[in-house]
Amino acid sequence: MTEDQRGGQPTLKVLVYSDDRQVREQIRLALGRRISADLPEVEAVDVATQPAAIHAVDSGNYDVVIADGEAVPSGGMGLCHQLKDEVSDCPPVVLLVARVADAWLASWSRADAISTHPVDPVELPRVVAGVLRTAAGV
Repeated sequence: MTEDQRGGQPTLKVLVYSDDRQVREQIRLALGRRISADLPEVEAVDVATQPAAIHAVDSGNYDVVIADGEAVPSGGMGLCHQLKDEVSDCPPVVLLVARVADAWLASWSRADAISTHPVDPVELPRVVAGVLRTAAGV
C-alpha cells in the first residue's frame, strides 16, 4: 500500500490493463473507491498496451494488477506470464477470463487469481481483496 499524494493516507495502487476502454471503466466501477472496509481507498491507473503495463509495473509500486485475458493483440495471460518471469517482487495479478474453463491457462500464466469476464461487480472486488489479504499475510 502506498501513501496518497493528497493527504498522506494509504491507498491501494491498482494497475488496470485492457485494450478496451469500456472494460477498464467496468473494472474501475466494480472496484469503487474502496473494495472492502478493512482496506484503503483504491487508486486505479489504466493502461491499454502491454509495453505501457510493463513500464508501469517496472516504475510504480502497485499493490495488484488486474489484467484482461481477452485484450488484443497482447492478452492479459501473456502479460502476466511475462511479469512473473521478468519482474522481481511482481505484484499479485488478477486475470479476467471469459470462461472458468480458461483457469488452466491462468495457472500457466501464474496469475494469483481469476475473475470472470465480463466484469462481475460483486466477484471482482471480493477476489481482489482476497489476493491483497493473502499477499499481506492476513
